[in-house]
Amino acid sequence: MNQTLTSTDQLDASFSALFEPRGILVAGASTHPGKFGFVSLHNVIASGYAGRIFATNLEGVEVLGIQTLPSLEELPQGAADLIFVCTPKSANLDLLRAAASKGVRAAFLTSAGYGEAGDQGRADEAELVELCRELGILLVGPNGQGVVSTPAKLCAQIVAPYPPEGGIGIASQSGNFVSSFMNWSCATGVGVSRAVSAGNAAATSVGDFLQMYSHDPATRVGLAYVEGVTDGRKFFDQMKAVARKIPLVVIKGGATAGGAQAAASHTGSLANDDRTFDGACRQAGVTRAATVEEAFEAAATFATQPLPRGNKVVVMTTAGGWGVVTADAITRDHDLELIELPADLREAIDAYLPPRWSGSNPVDLAGGETRDTIPKVLELVASHPQVDAVIYLGIGIQSNQARMLSEGPFADETDVERIIAYHQRQDARFAQAAHDVSVATGKPILTATELAVAFGDNAGPATVRSTGRLCYSSADRAVTALGHMWRHSRYRILRDLPLIDGCPEAFLPTGNLLGGSVSSD
Repeated sequence: MNQTLTSTDQLDASFSALFEPRGILVAGASTHPGKFGFVSLHNVIASGYAGRIFATNLEGVEVLGIQTLPSLEELPQGAADLIFVCTPKSANLDLLRAAASKGVRAAFLTSAGYGEAGDQGRADEAELVELCRELGILLVGPNGQGVVSTPAKLCAQIVAPYPPEGGIGIASQSGNFVSSFMNWSCATGVGVSRAVSAGNAAATSVGDFLQMYSHDPATRVGLAYVEGVTDGRKFFDQMKAVARKIPLVVIKGGATAGGAQAAASHTGSLANDDRTFDGACRQAGVTRAATVEEAFEAAATFATQPLPRGNKVVVMTTAGGWGVVTADAITRDHDLELIELPADLREAIDAYLPPRWSGSNPVDLAGGETRDTIPKVLELVASHPQVDAVIYLGIGIQSNQARMLSEGPFADETDVERIIAYHQRQDARFAQAAHDVSVATGKPILTATELAVAFGDNAGPATVRSTGRLCYSSADRAVTALGHMWRHSRYRILRDLPLIDGCPEAFLPTGNLLGGSVSSD
């Protein structure tokens, strides 16, 4: 049933209408704050969308400062590319015919009661798909949550949130997972380019969106949630094509019998054999994640770190115990290697640390760090030709003590004020150094501390965030993300594909999808 676009020009125009519309029409706008037609119009306005905004309401009342139209006949010709449908299913066919006559080229349907609702719903969905094909309208949904396009400042969805701008392109069969991924984006500061809930994916599938993202200059990595695949061969071919252009991270629901049954009632899709799906991901070069957190962190790492050229890892830590458990995690990964510290690197580090430092990998600084120790040792480690990646632990410790001092009874004393400021400057410098050394060497440097979630305003993790990168809440999660990066990097190396630089400096979003533009006239 998937809608097939016959040319690249059609593909470009259709997706531009969805993600970079010159104007948007919210059909079924409501004055009731609990209705989809109110919430979606509010979100379009609140996100700062620069195009023209229209809305329909049978009574023609004003909603959120927008004078609604009682019918589509009053919509100026060619004024809107995208219609966001919040009307009952029974009204949708006539609504789409009228929209097409006014030049609308893409439709997002939130309406439920289609393929997920039994035989009659499936028949209605088939009729909907056929009509959109005849009209030349890109159909997204039905039973979808919404579409987000941060370069266009577009947030057309029936729930929050609106994420910061960045390089992750999200496509999901579940609207809730779109929200989950965007909530993680808001929490970490690692931004999103496009996000769409495919709903029942009646005409436009998750694979179609991922394929579009692979040609989108604003998107560095694809992130997807799927429950079932109606055309396995097509989806595999799409995943393979996408992964050759950009990293692709997928999480799949319905991996167990219980999950498969839940998926059937959720979107009307039948979950496929999980082992077959897992093998297809490996063959296609796709990163498969086990949890939502793992999926987002893998995508965030691809979007903001350079791909490693090899699997040799050095751990640098301000405390020994953290290094030990990180060494365990690297060893368990099997694809990563905790290398023996090269003799020349060990001798170079000797010049900057006291004799009690570990002398091995993990590089335990043993409390011997001074003002310039951490930046210099980071530079020595990452610059070494036998090192492919670094995991840096302990950022933010000094600032955490500074927090305690600032909240204590002696905070106003001059010496205490001075040491508070010094601790905060130090952690900010260390975090900035991790970013700068990574950029200079072209190697991933991943920072990890539970302070990223315990005290997000700590100068260490806060500065990591300000550089555009992710500060992992544990070393295990940093190792997991690095393992995903290396496996994808190895896939590209073995196929003689170019490695992709995910550093923020190499990613400058154009705000322009495939030549499209946003107009405010």
